[in-house]
Amino acid sequence: MRSPAFARAPAPKLRLPILDAYLLREVAGPFGFALGAFFLFWFANIFVLAADYLVNKGAPLFLVLRFLLFRVPQATPLAFPFASLFGTLLGFGRLMADNEINALRTSGVSFLRIIRLPVLAGAAVAITSFLVNEHIAPIATDLSTRSFYQILYRSQTLPLEPDIFRADPSSGNVFYIQSVAADGKTMQNVQIYQPDRTSPFRQILTAKSARIEGTEIVLEKPDIARIKADGTVSALSVSGTEMRISLPMGDNGQNFLSSSFNDTFTMDSKRLAQDIKFRKQTGQGGTDLAGRELTLGGKYAYPFASFIAVIVAVPLAVRFGKRGRMLGVVLSIVLLFIYYGLVALAGAFGRNGSIDPYLAAWLPNIILAAVGGFLIWREDR
Repeated sequence: MRSPAFARAPAPKLRLPILDAYLLREVAGPFGFALGAFFLFWFANIFVLAADYLVNKGAPLFLVLRFLLFRVPQATPLAFPFASLFGTLLGFGRLMADNEINALRTSGVSFLRIIRLPVLAGAAVAITSFLVNEHIAPIATDLSTRSFYQILYRSQTLPLEPDIFRADPSSGNVFYIQSVAADGKTMQNVQIYQPDRTSPFRQILTAKSARIEGTEIVLEKPDIARIKADGTVSALSVSGTEMRISLPMGDNGQNFLSSSFNDTFTMDSKRLAQDIKFRKQTGQGGTDLAGRELTLGGKYAYPFASFIAVIVAVPLAVRFGKRGRMLGVVLSIVLLFIYYGLVALAGAFGRNGSIDPYLAAWLPNIILAAVGGFLIWREDR
């Protein structure tokens, strides 16, 4: 038995310095309030659209709530930057109004030391926002969309949307599926358009029934129409056997049929980057490609705006904090409009090719970061 004299001392607990913990508490309250308020506003805005189904069409309350709740994560790229801006402005504004910032600086604490943890917290919020938007929002949006169709068609299970169109950027194939059975694999009335990239004719495959096996769609006895470049039909035949066609980008059935995994705004960045890569390899360009590149840049730039919001808000709160909290609220709204005004303007230039789409996505962050960095530098002097 070990002697008490040589007993291992308990490991010290990790604790934030008193100053950092105090500053974090001041900012966390307004941040949590703003984040909750933004999500509540988003929820209420969608509820206005869903109320008709609840009141006039007898939709079950459970399905309506599921549709609404799963739609909320879509607001993450907007909610977190606003909450960071609001929380920092009000938290540091209160500290400045009570002369606590001045007292710290008078006692020898530098301005950069004071803002260190809030800035790091802004970076952590940005990472959290990206992860939620990347991994949770696509799945939640898909469940929300399927819940809406369950309300619409009064089905017992989560259905898949009808009249599905999908495009394969690598092969140029375009898929149309009229309806999908409840098993998520069996499809009715399927058409596949195949361009003339590797043959002198275009081809249209039509099947009354098809199914998904792994990463392929299996057409059952499809009709095959071959069309020449001048539009005339060169051959029309009926296949007596099954025909297998690869799904876009090696998809499985669930991703192929999901609307959220095929919408540029809700799919994750890895999938969108792969889609852009295939389109460039096959010579597809124009405004559609620029729009996809702009969306991909935004998937990183929008969450990073939470970090930029802290950099801008800290010096503004110190400069105007003594004028009251209402000014902090007003500044939050004004800065939010300025940011999204810059997003819209840069996006327009990115789509028409005047500037690189990826630069266009990041340009509002770059501008505001430069302004915030300059104000911090002046405040620290």
